[in-house]
Amino acid sequence: MNDNQQTSPIDFTIIFIVLAFGIISCYTLYTVDPYLGAGDQGSYMKQIVWYILGSIVAGVAMILDYDRLHQLVWGLYGFGLTALLMLFFKFPPGLVHYSGGAWSWFKLPGIGTIQPSEFMKVFLVITLAHVIVKHNEKTRMKTVKTDLMLLGKLMLLSVVPMGLIAVQPDLGTFLVLVSITTFMILVSGIQWRILLSIVSSVLVVIAAVATTFLFNITKVTTFFEESVFAHVDSRFYGWLQPEKYELGAGLQLIKAITAIGSGQLTGKGPGNFEVMVPERHTDMIFTAISEQFGFVGSSIVVTLFFLLVYRMIQIALESNDAFGSYLIVGVVGMIAFQVFQNIGMSIQLLPITGLPLPFLSYGGSSTLAYMLAIGLVLNVKSRTRSYMFE
Repeated sequence: MNDNQQTSPIDFTIIFIVLAFGIISCYTLYTVDPYLGAGDQGSYMKQIVWYILGSIVAGVAMILDYDRLHQLVWGLYGFGLTALLMLFFKFPPGLVHYSGGAWSWFKLPGIGTIQPSEFMKVFLVITLAHVIVKHNEKTRMKTVKTDLMLLGKLMLLSVVPMGLIAVQPDLGTFLVLVSITTFMILVSGIQWRILLSIVSSVLVVIAAVATTFLFNITKVTTFFEESVFAHVDSRFYGWLQPEKYELGAGLQLIKAITAIGSGQLTGKGPGNFEVMVPERHTDMIFTAISEQFGFVGSSIVVTLFFLLVYRMIQIALESNDAFGSYLIVGVVGMIAFQVFQNIGMSIQLLPITGLPLPFLSYGGSSTLAYMLAIGLVLNVKSRTRSYMFE
């Protein structure tokens, strides 16, 4: 007897968490609105619109059979690369937008700015999942050669968008793509001895670079200051010695730590801000939550993120389809890293990279990309069946 049962096709836990994030995001943006510049005011109304559009995107992604993504994968990947190449060549001149020291946006009349790299994250997840599944279907007998072939495919597909994003320059998104690729390589079935060998080699390179930096700090510093990574150099020093650079690269970090600490246990209350943190409605929205609602409010937000990641991992493990599981692993890698990086940079655990906090920071492109990713997760859940007898 092979009796299969299908539980509820809709995962209400994830929907509830995302709804809670939407409420927290829009309300926090509403409270910080009076303290923003004229060009940024009204962001909470725009965020409501983006969430509505994002819900539609998530709904479409959930209804579409994710197996169809096998047919769309190269079109999506090519579309993402084409957009990144247009930014690289600054074409067309009237639409490519420069902001915050990077050429990362298109400015569309009547819509605003769109950041293609946000969507490239999701496209890369879909592409790598597709490649892993197809490779494993063709190579039933795994050898060192087949594993190296798979690793080469994954690295090649990842390195191209990574390079285009690095030269914008956008260190934060570059690191997200690294995280996505790492997560998916770890679950791809490649032998651990190969991965450990590569990790060991990378550690040796990192040690060599660190040694070079310590003994040739002037030359290395000059290199960073004269390259596309000049912003990385300033942020690095602003992270290590914020007090020394309190009027420049360390200002945002000092303000962030002060705001978070001043919230203490229960916060100062809604709308009560005493510390003005730059980019509070985008990259530093966690500081606004902490100052208003203290440790209690911050803990609730962190707990919601933990529950979201935990539930997604559960769905990945329960899925009967390898492609669906790989999709979710990629989404977990994308969201988990950004949460860790964003909150970590707000409390000086990590350097500031300009990454938004998923679902909470203001941003149309990021909100749509996250909602698209959630739609894919819900899609996998809706098509997972449980079997009474295997």
